[in-house]
Amino acid sequence: MADQTAKYLVTGASGQLGALVVAELVGKVPAKNVVALVRRPDAAAALEGHGVEVRIGDYDDRASLEQAFQGIDRLLLISASEMGRRAEQHKNAVDAAVAAGVGFLAYTSVLRAETNSIRLAADHRETEAAIRASGLPHAFLRHGWYTENQTASIPPALEHGAYLGAAGDGLFSSATRQDYAEGDVAVLAADTIQSGAIYELAGDESYTMAEFVEVISAAAGKPVAYVNMSEAEFAGALEGAGLPAPIAALLADSDANAAKGALMDESHTLQKLIGRPTTPWAETVRATEKAL
Repeated sequence: MADQTAKYLVTGASGQLGALVVAELVGKVPAKNVVALVRRPDAAAALEGHGVEVRIGDYDDRASLEQAFQGIDRLLLISASEMGRRAEQHKNAVDAAVAAGVGFLAYTSVLRAETNSIRLAADHRETEAAIRASGLPHAFLRHGWYTENQTASIPPALEHGAYLGAAGDGLFSSATRQDYAEGDVAVLAADTIQSGAIYELAGDESYTMAEFVEVISAAAGKPVAYVNMSEAEFAGALEGAGLPAPIAALLADSDANAAKGALMDESHTLQKLIGRPTTPWAETVRATEKAL
């Protein structure tokens, strides 16, 4: 059962994950008890359609966050997207939550943040440390890989007959954003809060990128090959495709560390939280191709 009386706030509410969380949350608790935080007023309309309150706040502006967090019992801090600046931005949010008297903070971290070797984990480790030091009752929602991270590369793979990567035979235990959104809400709105709880969240099924690409090829009815590259080669290919060098390097690093098991998990914690199997990755691949 979800707590029907608490006042909830979701940061990054107009983002890909945040919008799904808001939609899921209003299915569990009264919409009048839900606050969606966005940076710009022009992002408010779609969220107001859910009947929720929209407040304006920016991770770079602690004062705006402190004002937005007033009266909030439970806060979902969705990690920011600016690599290299996230730890500072998240610290603003944590400090604002303390100042505003927020009762509980849940944070979307990364799988096995304390030990994960991927570069993306560094900001998450620093944020988790700040949350622990704050004294706020909290939970860490450690997300694994999103299946959508992989399906985003289907169009160029179909165009060129090749899906590039640096993951070797590493296993990915990915789930959809919808799966993660449901898991986040299950923790955020639970009748009983377990402060200090850590949830390692990932998909039920694990796959190699060669297996992933086999499904792409079969669904398309045309040959597509997985081309495994070195981390440096993959980063260069991503830059050549138009990605900024720092983002290309981070993605290549994630792939290279996935080859060592950094994005594989067999705990099935997410399935237990959402009360159903996570969305099969092959189903997501086929649905993506069908929509192209």
